[in-house]
Amino acid sequence: MNANSPQSDPNERMKSYLAKIAAGPKMSKDLTRDEAEDALSLILNNEVSSERAAVFLIAARMKLETVEENIGYWKALDATTVTHEVKLEKLVQVAEAFDGFERTPIFTFYTIPLLAEMDLPAYGHSALPLPPKFGITFEDLLANHYGVSADQTFEQRKTLIEKFGFGYLGTQQTHPKLDALKDLRTEIVKRPMLATMEKMLMPLKAKSNFLATNYFHPGYEKSMLAVAPLGGWDIAVIGNGMEGSILYGVHKTAKLFIHLNKVGVQEKKLDVRRELEAATAQQIQAAFEAVKQISAGREKVAELGEQALQGKGGPAAPLIAWQAATLGYLFGRFQDVHSGYQTATQILKSKTCYQKLMGYLKECK
Repeated sequence: MNANSPQSDPNERMKSYLAKIAAGPKMSKDLTRDEAEDALSLILNNEVSSERAAVFLIAARMKLETVEENIGYWKALDATTVTHEVKLEKLVQVAEAFDGFERTPIFTFYTIPLLAEMDLPAYGHSALPLPPKFGITFEDLLANHYGVSADQTFEQRKTLIEKFGFGYLGTQQTHPKLDALKDLRTEIVKRPMLATMEKMLMPLKAKSNFLATNYFHPGYEKSMLAVAPLGGWDIAVIGNGMEGSILYGVHKTAKLFIHLNKVGVQEKKLDVRRELEAATAQQIQAAFEAVKQISAGREKVAELGEQALQGKGGPAAPLIAWQAATLGYLFGRFQDVHSGYQTATQILKSKTCYQKLMGYLKECK
């Protein structure tokens, strides 16, 4: 059943979908791709009550989504995403967990300007903190630490990305209909399928488009890989990074799934101990152990991140350099991680990333 069905009343359509997926552990049935797309479209377009929307999102997650259902959900999100073309030859989108991190400080916000200096223009796609963690996100740092208005337009953010080669976008700019579900997501507490599929959207389109994102629970990467070619990514890297981040291969060996356009899926394992010489690997792991002892507060993350970009070292610097090096390698900028790491550490010492980040933030205000 879909929007073109004779039974076109939104409430009746949603009622039929709930009858399928909310019938208990033994009686529930899967939705077709079209049904899943229609159901989420009804929610995004505010065509059903918030009560029915909440029941649907909870039931869909309790039943466990199929790959076909997730493709349908992604199609509904993709169809309602605001998109712009950007005047860049290539662009990396970094999409970490939209509910952020809360246990160990993660410094990807500061890796993004470093990527730009390594000839990989990049931006972070996120939202203001969402449940269940309400942790630190790119937008959280922008708004609640640096005082950047969340009311900036997409055009303003896009122009800054073109100028600086890096930047940040939030769902308030890229997907107002998804952003409008924040209160509902808070009420249902648990992560809905939105948390998986929102990381796969492409609001900015360059000539070549790369995605770096994460999966947490094994199995969800299958749905993410299924929508990667539909989204038009030239390369999509999906890995089990630290706490929903793209910090791959430091806290444990990371299993990466890489979708290459017109080639298919490759699997790769990434471990700092195998990619770098022993002394450098030990330095990175020692830095990680040091930040694990630090509370993941917004101000401390910013302090250590800025310290690294200022060329002053500190525990964030090796982790930022590692992140940039691994993405540079995975997206074909470097032949190996070692070369990328050397380049990243040299750039950090030059302090140019800090100057450019401060310039970006100044123009944001």
